[in-house]
Amino acid sequence: MRPRLLLAALPLLAAAAPVADNYRVDAPMARPADARLVWSDEFDGDRLDPAKWRYDTSRNRDGWYNGEQQYYAADRPENVRVENGRLIIEARREALDRARHPDWGGQHYTSGRIDTRGHASWTYGFYEIRAKLPCARGTWPAIWMLPDTGTWPDGGEIDIMEHVGSQPEVVHATVHSALFVHTRGTQRGAERPLPGACGAFHDYQLDWRPDSIAIGVDGRAYMRVTNDRPGGRAAWPFDAPFHLILNLAIGGSWAAAQGMDDAALPQRMEIDYIRVWQRP
Repeated sequence: MRPRLLLAALPLLAAAAPVADNYRVDAPMARPADARLVWSDEFDGDRLDPAKWRYDTSRNRDGWYNGEQQYYAADRPENVRVENGRLIIEARREALDRARHPDWGGQHYTSGRIDTRGHASWTYGFYEIRAKLPCARGTWPAIWMLPDTGTWPDGGEIDIMEHVGSQPEVVHATVHSALFVHTRGTQRGAERPLPGACGAFHDYQLDWRPDSIAIGVDGRAYMRVTNDRPGGRAAWPFDAPFHLILNLAIGGSWAAAQGMDDAALPQRMEIDYIRVWQRP
């Protein structure tokens, strides 16, 4: 999702598609036969489960990274809600009342960002998130992971799915570390054409092992990175607990590179379920 635990010395990426499409594969992607389910959310209730998720509103007043233009609301059903067995994260064009939202930074878009930090994190495993994406210029949904501690990018980042509305039928997967990161132009990732990304549910998958990370859709891996580069943790920090993040950003250096489509809002990302399996 680009810098989230940003180091002040690192510049933001220029307005261009930031994935280096250099780790492409096309291979079957199946859950290991001996893996067991260790965590899931089927969104069967009528509200977000506070025992599993927290809202991240930490930069609302100062503004979010990458030039993004959204305010992330906490416990506001207009932006984050559970209905009909699905999690809805909805972006809207609106201004807020600071008397009711004292951390509002003057943004003209609202949306939601939630994560499992403090509730659940994992090292390795097979992850599956069934989701339907928004589709309008300026939208930037993401399903991704960060380590529980440390600074970015030293601790690593795993982007299971990124999508921008100006490329409605393409999804992106990337991993970042201190040596391999978009601010250096060395990030490791791939993109995949995915017709129907906006209009249908797809299974976004991560197979994270000690020696490799594979990311795919609907049972086919399209990116694979292996732990075979020199540099120690600067090359491979992916051996520590990471938590899961879901958000729908608006605007910014990548998503707004071809302009914004305010008339298409509101837009939503829908999540049917999230499941995490681990091997014994």
